[in-house]
Amino acid sequence: MYATEKRRNELLTCNPSATIEQEKLDRFWNGVLERNERKPLEVRREPVQTLFKSVRAERLTYLGYDGTPIHCWLLIPLHETAEKKPCIVTFPGYTGDKGRPEGYAGWLLLGYAVLAVDARGQGGETGSLLTEAAGSVKGWVSRGITDIENSYYFAITMDVVRAVDAAADQLEIDASRIATVGASQGGGLSLLAAALNPKVSAVVADIPNMCHMDHGVLHSTSSLTEIAAYIKRYPDRLAAVMETIAHFDMLNLADRITVPVLMSVGWKDTVCLPETVYAVYNRIRSKKQINDFPYSGHEVSEYQRTKAYEFLQETFDRV
Repeated sequence: MYATEKRRNELLTCNPSATIEQEKLDRFWNGVLERNERKPLEVRREPVQTLFKSVRAERLTYLGYDGTPIHCWLLIPLHETAEKKPCIVTFPGYTGDKGRPEGYAGWLLLGYAVLAVDARGQGGETGSLLTEAAGSVKGWVSRGITDIENSYYFAITMDVVRAVDAAADQLEIDASRIATVGASQGGGLSLLAAALNPKVSAVVADIPNMCHMDHGVLHSTSSLTEIAAYIKRYPDRLAAVMETIAHFDMLNLADRITVPVLMSVGWKDTVCLPETVYAVYNRIRSKKQINDFPYSGHEVSEYQRTKAYEFLQETFDRV
């Protein structure tokens, strides 16, 4: 048996226990999502110019859970048909942003609309109205980390849930064909959106973060090092921190996903460790596929991007 075969067999049997009682988690999220339905999105759209003559580009803004305006690009390919378009809702990696409209040419050439969403407070145009009752360490993810509904994780999670709602409400978009797509932080947020919003019909989650998070806090070189630094400063708050992140850990939310999922994982990735990715993949019960890259680190290859195009073409064709 080759070393790669042995390693994959090890990963396929990676099945750590949930870190929170399922009934408690479902009760929490069902209550949150019910309250969210009563909060208006207040979507605004304004046209912008791009290099693409065959694409209508607009700056779309909607309100996050706490009233923070979340900035996005809404990109609609202009084809002869007036049919509603499938939509790709994309989320950036940590410290990133929605980028430029021209960066989504691949999806647009396939005939898909794109809603490219900023992450609040990070590298884009979107700020954050999230208030902090106590201090945090560098970065964003330790903000409010001992108070679940006032944490950064809660705010950004509700932002992506509401992003899907905003996409589904646009007249040009086929609400039955909405996929969430992203890598690293964006991959984790794409999985979260599918677990918490039934309007998601497919997921592409490359090298996803927010998976088996307690393991990541111990071993990852990712944004989770900020949480480790927080616990190092306040060791007496360990239990409260673990309780908070358990509510956003895809290890615990994987059972809520009911749509097709494509994931990718780099076995040399020290940011989103393969053990954490497989811990979630192995718990997903819907139709799923994972592409292993034994000699890759924290990266998404052209090969994987092509596989994502193929996966969503096949998925959308079946809807």
